[in-house]
Amino acid sequence: MTDDVDVWYFMIPVAMVFVGLAIALFFWSVKNDQFEDLDRHGSNILFDDDASSHQQAQTQQTQTEQATDVNADVAPRTANKEQDEHSA
Repeated sequence: MTDDVDVWYFMIPVAMVFVGLAIALFFWSVKNDQFEDLDRHGSNILFDDDASSHQQAQTQQTQTEQATDVNADVAPRTANKEQDEHSA
């Protein structure tokens, strides 16, 4: 029965090393912006290998995303202004 217990003295530190490695890899990937653009690579298969059409589509997608971000930032500000005007 003591042989079974001795295995845990080896397995627990090995498991802790693997968990530590997984956490370190996760923080490295977040720090290096690996999760920033998840949609672009999925849509790459929809375009031809022609570089100019591909670049044009990527530029349009980026402009659309930027416009959406700007609209998302502006909407709460205008709503707050309207509330301030009505309460004054």
